[in-house]
Amino acid sequence: QVQLVESGGGLVQAGGSLRLSCAASGRPFTSLTMNWYRQALGKQREFVARITRSTRTTYYADSVKGRFTMSKDNAKNTVYLQMNSLRAEDTAVYYCAAGLTDGALDYWGQGTQVTGSS
Repeated sequence: QVQLVESGGGLVQAGGSLRLSCAASGRPFTSLTMNWYRQALGKQREFVARITRSTRTTYYADSVKGRFTMSKDNAKNTVYLQMNSLRAEDTAVYYCAAGLTDGALDYWGQGTQVTGSS
C-alpha cells in the first residue's frame, strides 16, 4: 500500500506561482511512476504531468507545457509540481497519483485545491 499526501495548494493571482508537494510512503519511492492530475469543478479529471519509474522521463499535458515543471527528490520521497504563469483555467483540485508500472494509476492522494484568480 502506498500513501500519498499532497500539500501546497492555495489562492494565487493570475501570472503568479505555486509549488505543490506530494510525499509518498509505503513502497520504495524509486519503484513508483509519479503523476499529477487535476479536476476542475464539473469537469473530468485530466493528466497534468508524469515522471516515469523506468526512464525517469517527464511528460506534460500541452496545456501546462512550458509553465509547469515536475521534479522528484528521492531522498525525501517527494515529488513537486512547480506552477508558474498560473491562469484562471488552472483552477482545480490537484491530485498526486502513483503507479507500480509506467501506465498505471494505482494510488491516489486526497487532493489539494489550487485557485487562480483573474
